[in-house]
Amino acid sequence: MFARTERLLLRPGWREDAPALAQAIGDEAIVRNLARAPWPYRETDAEAFLSGWTDGHPSRFLMVRRTASAPRLIGGIGIDRRENGEVELGYWVARSYWGLGYATEAGRHMLDLARTLGIPRLTAAHFVDNPASGAVLRKLGFRPTGRRIERASLGRGTPAPTVEYVREVAAPGQDRDDDDGPVAMLGAARWPDRLREEWRLAAA
Repeated sequence: MFARTERLLLRPGWREDAPALAQAIGDEAIVRNLARAPWPYRETDAEAFLSGWTDGHPSRFLMVRRTASAPRLIGGIGIDRRENGEVELGYWVARSYWGLGYATEAGRHMLDLARTLGIPRLTAAHFVDNPASGAVLRKLGFRPTGRRIERASLGRGTPAPTVEYVREVAAPGQDRDDDDGPVAMLGAARWPDRLREEWRLAAA
């Protein structure tokens, strides 16, 4: 599955994306705000991450900026089920693209996807010292639960407090609570070789 938004293509990750992924995410300011990414982040880490990511994964995407020249990997976004059964939204954006609304744009797609998959409720969290992520979540309709939870971060080395958010997801066909139309979503069991070549990445 992949999706087109106004400025982005959201698509599965491929093994050949490893160099661009390592370059885009290999920034301590990014990794310290992620729970599972190692630091320093090397190309071998990107290869290991991508090796477990099959074509057609329904809920995890690379954010690829649509440009007149080579596509640019600018981040990642996904929804994953945690051990406690909650479904959590997570994302990251390369530093060069902070503050430009890409996480919000991709996040709207994830809300549409959650509706399509019948997921009634999404959670999210950000580290206390990363308020910009909270601003994105509030734009997407998430609300703080009032709970602060210590979470691990390999980039920080020790657990740190996070702010927890939650959002109820409308069932398919119910009214949306934002003003943007749905993004285009297309299912694909396997990307045709022509498309894979067209969307081969340049690093951010």
